[in-house]
Amino acid sequence: MTGRNFMDIALDEARKAAARDETPVGAVLVRDGRLLAAAGNETRLRHDPTAHAEVLVIRAACAQLSSERLAGADLYVTLEPCAMCAAAISFARIRRLYFGASDPKGGAVESGPRFFGQPTCHHAPDVYSGIGETASAALLKAFFKARR
Repeated sequence: MTGRNFMDIALDEARKAAARDETPVGAVLVRDGRLLAAAGNETRLRHDPTAHAEVLVIRAACAQLSSERLAGADLYVTLEPCAMCAAAISFARIRRLYFGASDPKGGAVESGPRFFGQPTCHHAPDVYSGIGETASAALLKAFFKARR
């Protein structure tokens, strides 16, 4: 599979989240070309503000591998991660982060606090933004437009 295919899977997870009335964000965690975990936001479903797609795939992959570290793993997510998710990405030692749409209000990678550039950040992944950006942004805009 290619990176584009992995982002397509993340977009499918975001669509499933939207169908559950969750903010449509999807994430996929991959290592050595193998899909480890895929999820969409489940904050409402789980009644858990930490149940962001990124956190869910990190938890699932760590459990699967019996390790708190995901060295060599790549994360594909449809929206720029927030500060909580950026911290989880750092602590898990994820190698690369690919994300779709920027989040000027809540993002913490290229927006806001720029978590990975802070001196207190112990590990920063390589970051690639704009992957599937048009589809990710359109999904989010349509979701929130329907709720206004």
